[in-house]
Amino acid sequence: MTQIGPPLAFALALLAPLPALAQNVPAPGTATWFGLHYIDSSTEGAINGIRADETTRLEMTEDFVAADLTERGFTLTEPPAEAVASIRNPVHSNGADARIAREMGSDYVIAGEVQKVSNLIQSINLHLRDAETGQTLKAGSVEIRGNTDDAFRRGYSYLLRNVIFREERKK
Repeated sequence: MTQIGPPLAFALALLAPLPALAQNVPAPGTATWFGLHYIDSSTEGAINGIRADETTRLEMTEDFVAADLTERGFTLTEPPAEAVASIRNPVHSNGADARIAREMGSDYVIAGEVQKVSNLIQSINLHLRDAETGQTLKAGSVEIRGNTDDAFRRGYSYLLRNVIFREERKK
């Protein structure tokens, strides 16, 4: 049995996941945009309930993400209200989001979540799925610090640029 030294083993370990990370950037097309689902798991939310500034911030962030997707060439459509009325969270809907998008003739389904852990920590994510198969094509999550408009914009900007639409780096 051939043994390899620690430096070579370390180099191989670093290279092993690269093919798994290399995914193509989805081509622009039509997408059913479900927006962002807000989950408040903070103690503050349990005590004080829904805050108007957070509702406004979520709407601003949805507009920000939609504008970015449109600039990238996606044509966004809104799902019919009656079709989503029984869906609590489109990101975790057991394929109902993809079914609705498929019935609408969309290529993709796009939805995200914002989870407020505390007033300082927010977890944000975005999922882009194939409407025909329901398969997740791209998804990502980042933690942001702060419950401000700027923190939300920076977080989703990073997520869109560096995770969802990240292209392979040129050598």
